[in-house]
Amino acid sequence: MDKVMRMSSEKGVVIFSKSSCCLSYAVQVLFQDLGVSPKIHEIDKDPECREIEKALMRLGCSQPVPAVFIGGKLVGSTNEVMSMHLSSSLVPLVKPYLC
Repeated sequence: MDKVMRMSSEKGVVIFSKSSCCLSYAVQVLFQDLGVSPKIHEIDKDPECREIEKALMRLGCSQPVPAVFIGGKLVGSTNEVMSMHLSSSLVPLVKPYLC
């Protein structure tokens, strides 16, 4: 859990992803389209992948990936991020982190 919390605070917007996950890719593209350059952690390339997945689930992620953190706080997975985007509440959150 400590590793996940440390990793989630490395940059303003952090996405825990898997290289083969299409939903992770869609969330990454959304942030890039908004002008944000998120820190991407592809956990399937981390030897502690299973522990990271468990920690993300304990933090409240409905799915282990994608897990989006903004300002070190868990925003959620694809559903939460897309809902925020559609309701126009995502842009104000990421505004401080625009490139």
